[in-house]
Amino acid sequence: MDQREFVLSLVAICTSGAVLITLIMTIRRIFVRRSETPALQAGLIGRVDERLERIEQAIDAMAIEVERVSEGQRFTAKLLADRPAASERVGR
Repeated sequence: MDQREFVLSLVAICTSGAVLITLIMTIRRIFVRRSETPALQAGLIGRVDERLERIEQAIDAMAIEVERVSEGQRFTAKLLADRPAASERVGR
């Protein structure tokens, strides 16, 4: 084997090694991302659950306030209905 063949085979070995290492790193990166995805989704689901719980509490609070307002309106309507008519008040 002369010097040219040696250099050529050395370059071929280094090039194929670099390609192989790049391929292995890429495949490894893909598997790592796939294994991290459920953990990220679990964290995301936890945050969504917390947010939905806060929204539910806010809706419950609004429902209570709407009930209080409607109760006040019913009371006011009852007072106005029970009030003597204008003609009866003039007679007094």
